[in-house]
Order: sequence, then structure tokens, then C-alpha cells
Amino acid sequence: MSTTISILDAGILGVVEGLTEFLPVSSTGHLKITEGLMKIPVDDPAVVGFTAVIQVGAIAAVLVYFFGDIVRIVSAWGRGLRQPEARSEHDYKFAWWVIFATIPIVVVGIAAKKLIEGPLASLWVVASALIVGSGVMWLAERRGTQKRGEKEVTLADTMIVGSSQIAALLFPGFSRSGATLSAGLLIGLDRVSATRLSFFLSIPALTGAGLYELKDALGAGVGAGPLVVGTVVSFAVAYASVAWLLRFVARHSINGFGGYRVIVGLGLFALLAAGTLPA
Repeated sequence: MSTTISILDAGILGVVEGLTEFLPVSSTGHLKITEGLMKIPVDDPAVVGFTAVIQVGAIAAVLVYFFGDIVRIVSAWGRGLRQPEARSEHDYKFAWWVIFATIPIVVVGIAAKKLIEGPLASLWVVASALIVGSGVMWLAERRGTQKRGEKEVTLADTMIVGSSQIAALLFPGFSRSGATLSAGLLIGLDRVSATRLSFFLSIPALTGAGLYELKDALGAGVGAGPLVVGTVVSFAVAYASVAWLLRFVARHSINGFGGYRVIVGLGLFALLAAGTLPA
């Protein structure tokens, strides 16, 4: 049986996606909670596909916001491919590091696709991951030295932060942004550098997920209209969210997000236990 997502549904989900994709609060978790409240089946392949596709709108916001940085990095990568002497540039090496760091999440995403779309899509998992992820974020703030900047990022750093995305992939509610930001802090990066690295790593991971799920979303009951609306709305809202987050982390800790996540997680447990929301 196919699932139909209306234009209004798509607009609402687009707002939720754009607001939460890059904040360390779990966009997947918030989308699943919203879908549950809207009586949309969270584990339906069409719904899973739809949410992956509208993430492309949020990624487009990152591409626009960091356009200058991306052009610089891609240009350095291109020069390095043609000119051996240019391969010592940090931007050339960083481009390869992002590619390498994306491989683990791609492998796990393909291998565990049925689990991700099935049992792990449960709202019980979301509630648990929201709270557990908060603990990780608190630990990262407490233990992180924040002594290293963006120019000091290494291949090992990029691989660690990139691989941390797997936690959010397997356990919706953990938060890809929360996982990568926490990993960056734990290896000594300052908040802004960790946040920027998280953004750059999000581009191939989320774009690939959206393109991979596109056929399922279109073929299982979600029309092109809702997909376009959800994607455009998520782009606009995400752009504002990216700009705000970079200003915020420059001056504040991420503990406030952790507290918010605990409240949402406990509230979700209560709703599930009362039968108000289907798991």
C-alpha cells in the first residue's frame, strides 16, 4: 500500500528538516516525531525516501553558504590531480580526506538498509538515542580541549569525525550533527572548526542518501510536487539555520542542545508509553 504525502505535509516536514538538520538535535528524530503526530507511518519506504530526498534541500543550503570555500577546495583538488607539486596544499589533501571519510557511512548504509528502514526506525529508538546522544555531547564539551583550528585538521581527524556519522545513521535520534560535532570536540578541535568540518562531511553523505532514495520516494506514492515543496522549504530554513549555528557555537557551548534533547526524549517516552504516538 502506498503512502501519499500532501503539499501541506511536505511543507511542514520541510520546515522541520531545515530547522534541525544541522543543529545537534537530530533532524531524523524530529521528523519521525512529527510524522508520528501527523499519523504518517515512519517506517514506510516512501516516507523514508521522502525524508532522505528533502535533506538535499538542506545540503543545497550548505553548498550556497560555503560556496567560496567549496570552490577553493575543489580547485585545489583539481590542481593536485594535474600538478604533482600542488599536492602538498592542505585544501587538496582535505578534499581527499572528505572522500575517504564518507566511505564508512556509505558501506554501513547499504549493508544495514533493511535495519535502518525497519526496526531501527522505531520511535522508542529515537527517544533512547536523543538521551544517550545528549550524554555524549555533554562529555565532549567537558573533555574537549578546543586547542586546534581548521588548518590543523588531519586525515585521522576527518576519518574519526566522518565515521561518527554511523551512530546517527543506525540510531535515528542520535543526530549526525551532534555526533560529528562531539567527535570533533573530543579530538581537540574548537567548536567552530568542528562545526565547519561537520558541514563539509555532510555534503557527500546526505546528497548521496537523497539521490539513492529518490527512486523509492517517487515509486512508492510520493509525487514530484510534495518532493519539490519539501526540498525548497528545507533549503530556505536550513540556510538561516546554518548561519545562526556558526554564530552560536563561536560563543556558546552545546550543552543547551543536550538539555533540550533530554526533555524531548523523555516527552517522547511518555507519549509512547501512553499510546498517544505509535512506535
